[in-house]
Amino acid sequence: MKELVVMPTIYKYLSSKDFAKDFKLGKDDLVIVSEKTYKQYFEHLNLECNVIYKRQYGSGEPSDDMVEAIYKDIKNDFNRVVAIGGGGVLDIAKLLALKDVTPVTDLFDGKIKVKKEKNLILVPTTCGTGSEVTNISILALKDRGTKKGLASDEMFADSAVLIPELLNDLPFNVFATSSIDALIHAVESNLSPKSSFTTKLFGYKAIEIILEGYKKITAEGIEARIPLLEDFLIASTYAGIAFGNAGCAAVHALSYPLGATYHVPHGESNYLMFTEVMKNYMEIRADGEIAVLNRFIADILNCEIVYVYEELEKLLNNIIPKKKLREYGMTETKIMEFTESVLANQGRLLANNYVELDKNRIYKIYRELY
Repeated sequence: MKELVVMPTIYKYLSSKDFAKDFKLGKDDLVIVSEKTYKQYFEHLNLECNVIYKRQYGSGEPSDDMVEAIYKDIKNDFNRVVAIGGGGVLDIAKLLALKDVTPVTDLFDGKIKVKKEKNLILVPTTCGTGSEVTNISILALKDRGTKKGLASDEMFADSAVLIPELLNDLPFNVFATSSIDALIHAVESNLSPKSSFTTKLFGYKAIEIILEGYKKITAEGIEARIPLLEDFLIASTYAGIAFGNAGCAAVHALSYPLGATYHVPHGESNYLMFTEVMKNYMEIRADGEIAVLNRFIADILNCEIVYVYEELEKLLNNIIPKKKLREYGMTETKIMEFTESVLANQGRLLANNYVELDKNRIYKIYRELY
């Protein structure tokens, strides 16, 4: 059994300028980035890169249509793909570094061989996805009304680059949804049957950093996050290493239909499912790693273990107020539709569950959150 795989070389820089200089960014590079980030941190460097602004191809999280359109518009030859952005930007870049990309649905269905052709450099500008160190790309498949992941070692970056200054202008709501996503990555990976001693080292440390940060923000206000951004960026990468090896599970699986149908941000849709999935795990099996995890979180929150989910929900609600699924426009008829979608499309994730969740249990979770 593999203990741990970390494929990219991980770098950290104080400034974007230092990164651009060391990596010699230039005419042989295809850079995928948000226009705001590029203009603020890179435009003054007068780089000769081929630059693509993601927002020109649509807002929100990446889809198969978006990747098809970007791929069609790439005119110039390039040797490296450089992604500077949130998880969606990084996930798109992983696909553009492949030899064959389209039709994208065929790629995700395993009908096209996943073969890397370009050098890949990933630079996160949020503190949530951990995509810079994983081999997974997640897209919304528009015609299917859900999200789907493609995992292959061919999609590991060659270099993962951490530049804390790129998070300085991150709006609080984006900080909140992305960092909660990282927390859930760490928790789900620790409970996965594929977890190892080493993946849990990264997972538990990520949980500690994030929850301690949330406690400080709750006590001192949202501006207290600013000096903690580097810590949260590192925690996101730690969580990425953990779930990149051990996988995510039911929280992500159940969130995908909601996110794809109602365009709920990824971290927020995960957050909606998070503690309810955990409570249902506990109803089925309360011993083993979940007991260790609950004790660990209870110690951080200074509460009795029996109240761990109640106190965790209170803390997270200070970061993002939790809403009912119906408040996003979800109708009651969608409960069964989403349940069946999860079972049909998310087997990759459900295989990592702490315990098996059958159709009735998945339906129950959606019903309780509705």
